[in-house]
Amino acid sequence: MEKIKSGFVSIVGRPNVGKSTFLNSVLKRKISIVTNKAQTTRNNIVGVLNSKNEYQIVFVDTPGIHDHKHELGKYMNKSALYATKGADVILFMAPANEFIGENDNFILRAIKEREADIFLIISKSDTVNNEKLLSKIDEWKKIYDGFKEIIPISSINNNNLDLLISKIVDKLPITGIEYYPNDVFTNQPERFIVRETIREEILIQTEEEIPHSVAILIEQFHEKSSIIKIMASIVVERDSQKGIIIGKQGSKIKSIGTAARLKLRSIFGKDFHLELFVKVEKKWRSSPSLIKKLGYDKDSY
Repeated sequence: MEKIKSGFVSIVGRPNVGKSTFLNSVLKRKISIVTNKAQTTRNNIVGVLNSKNEYQIVFVDTPGIHDHKHELGKYMNKSALYATKGADVILFMAPANEFIGENDNFILRAIKEREADIFLIISKSDTVNNEKLLSKIDEWKKIYDGFKEIIPISSINNNNLDLLISKIVDKLPITGIEYYPNDVFTNQPERFIVRETIREEILIQTEEEIPHSVAILIEQFHEKSSIIKIMASIVVERDSQKGIIIGKQGSKIKSIGTAARLKLRSIFGKDFHLELFVKVEKKWRSSPSLIKKLGYDKDSY
């Protein structure tokens, strides 16, 4: 134990660059919800990678940093940047198949102020040929020459993930400390996992109008030895969104509930009774009190 390496690794980048997919891939289990819609992740999510008596990496998956228009967006940006304070390594993730934009440059300017080692992670490397990948790496080198490592990865194909882990471990201090028990893979409470699983299914099954306007409020949570009973409200901002989620004769909300229940049963290894309702809270994303009530607490920066 006295020679174990351990430390904190923050994963940052703009929305939809593959941060959550990466974390799920290296942990070989689902910690963060993943969809093809931007700003899926709203909270900092901890995932713990253990190699017994060798190392413990505490990853922090963060919301995509973006040009915010609401209190919720402000919370997400501050939450993401706060996660880089005190990190041993920062993984700055940028996709191989997209232009380098102002959000990328804004994030880079912010994290350069940190004392942590910064790795540039070129995600989605499987989407471009080798020539374009090398060109993207050269483009980034011209912008900033202080990256400790530049590693292209494909989380879908597990390309270079083992290499990246080994490079992270090289940078971690010998602490002799395990911050979490060896069998723990996340610090997220059960209510959070339930909430995010329901929200993920809504993002998958509904139209573009819905994703940024939806939140989940757990009204009741009762756990017994063999079953967990949940009553939850799906919160939206407009009556039209409520109609979309309910669907014709309740078909959509039933489909969302069924799919979420199956996922939760798999995660917790118990039967689930899930009862869903829809309520309208106009402009909730602009209300500090409502975003706190819905699980996005600005005081946790």
